[in-house]
Amino acid sequence: MRFLLPFLVIAGLAEAAELPPPVTDSDFMETTPEAVALGQLLFFDPILSGSKAVACSTCHHPKFGTSDGLSLGLGDGASGLGPERRALGENYPEKRIPRNAPALFNLGAKEFTRMFHAGRLEADPTKPGGIRTPLGQEMVEGFSGVLSAQAMFPVLSADEMAGHYSENEISQAVRLGMLTGEGGAWDLISKRVEAIPEYRALFDEVIGDAPIGFTDISDVIAEFIAFEWRADESPFDAHLRGIEPLSGLAREGMDLFYGKAGCADCHSGKFQTDHEFHALAMPQIGPGAVARFETHTRDIGRYRVTGNPADIYRFRTPSLRNVALTAPYGHAGAYATLEAVVRHHLDPVKALFSYDISQAILPDLEGASPKDTAIMADAREIAAIAEANELAPMELTDHEIAAILAFLESLTDPGSQDGRLGIPERVPSGLPVE
Repeated sequence: MRFLLPFLVIAGLAEAAELPPPVTDSDFMETTPEAVALGQLLFFDPILSGSKAVACSTCHHPKFGTSDGLSLGLGDGASGLGPERRALGENYPEKRIPRNAPALFNLGAKEFTRMFHAGRLEADPTKPGGIRTPLGQEMVEGFSGVLSAQAMFPVLSADEMAGHYSENEISQAVRLGMLTGEGGAWDLISKRVEAIPEYRALFDEVIGDAPIGFTDISDVIAEFIAFEWRADESPFDAHLRGIEPLSGLAREGMDLFYGKAGCADCHSGKFQTDHEFHALAMPQIGPGAVARFETHTRDIGRYRVTGNPADIYRFRTPSLRNVALTAPYGHAGAYATLEAVVRHHLDPVKALFSYDISQAILPDLEGASPKDTAIMADAREIAAIAEANELAPMELTDHEIAAILAFLESLTDPGSQDGRLGIPERVPSGLPVE
């Protein structure tokens, strides 16, 4: 959800596309009040992190459009929210989180079957449990769906929530490869939660008196996300439902989006995404999503999932619902403003070669600078990213760009920004809530 993949013309001018039908209740997964309320508490509770200092909300906060307001965030070893987040001297982060924190709006819609920028977790009916993941099929048993299963990744990531080697029992289990089973990271997290009487009582209302497993925790968090950040009450939704038509600059932008500009070629459907993967010559900054043993910073996107050379540098088309709230943009958060990323689409290769990293929003992190700029300082790497680009250049006037931006603003559902339940005043663990 965090950057605009080819919403202009990939080759030539597009014909006018039909507007999507209105969003309805049937588009979303079902939730229960008990599970949603419990999921809210767990989402904001740092108890799920190794050092009990990072919550899901740290990187997915309503104050920053369910993201963190940073190009590349800091997880374990830092404190504060958004641009104010700072590394802690006594537990210094090993590196930045390699990709931009995706927003959570409408992930409870049934059509969202692929998670993360490169789709490393996706629904697959041919796999046991109906989910494909790089962590192996035993990792997906018991999850209610992909929205629940995506919660497995942050809690097992040293840089996000688990913590650094041997600094706590969960990080040590992760480094030893003990993820599932007795004494594994999930088991340790679940036992922490079960040991808190208030959580045990709340889970009794959802799962009965059965022992709490990690999938029980992730399932209720998924229900909370689905309920809390459903976003389908925007001016554009009112237009689709015949309540109040768009007018002025936003109407011009809508006509461009679904016509001349070809935005709907990829940003199609009810949530403005085809759920596919495209290469757009997006600038690559930061450490890159690479394996721990790799020393380069090259983020090759979907290729790392499929092994198909055609997928090199391809990333998922994000939904544009509430896109005006979710800056920065791009898989690495390269662009700080919506206008900047829209202009990138006019000529991606030219924009790539002229990119200035000063526009990125990066918290201070000693020793990070070489990796922040390594790819963009390497002519061969930039050339490779440019070569993979799928989007042909096109011209739009400043007025037309302003109109498209006005339409993108019309996709904002003001009521979903803070969520339906909001931030709890306290959580059962007694740990601080930010």
